[in-house]
Amino acid sequence: MSQDNGGSDPSFEDRLTIARRKQGLDVPPKPPEQDGIGGSPWGIGARIGVELVSALVVAVAIGYGLDRVFHTAPIFTAVFVPLGGAAGVVNLWRAMAPKQSDRG
Repeated sequence: MSQDNGGSDPSFEDRLTIARRKQGLDVPPKPPEQDGIGGSPWGIGARIGVELVSALVVAVAIGYGLDRVFHTAPIFTAVFVPLGGAAGVVNLWRAMAPKQSDRG
């Protein structure tokens, strides 16, 4: 039902739509997230790769630092490398596991 009298007045529906948007009543629905982390496949892969590598790098740095401080053979490095790998896998699990709301 738009006005055809040649004026620049918007129709009632147009004014109603504008008013509802100003009040925040016509908010578009949010897109569903993919596998709990959302984003493109390249972004998900980059995030997972960075989390795995950073966990290992931090673990090696801590082990190497402790070996230097205590003047030991690479005992601490050998202990912290598996711990860093496990931390990376736990981060991967947390990112990819379904959330409680998704399980039903």
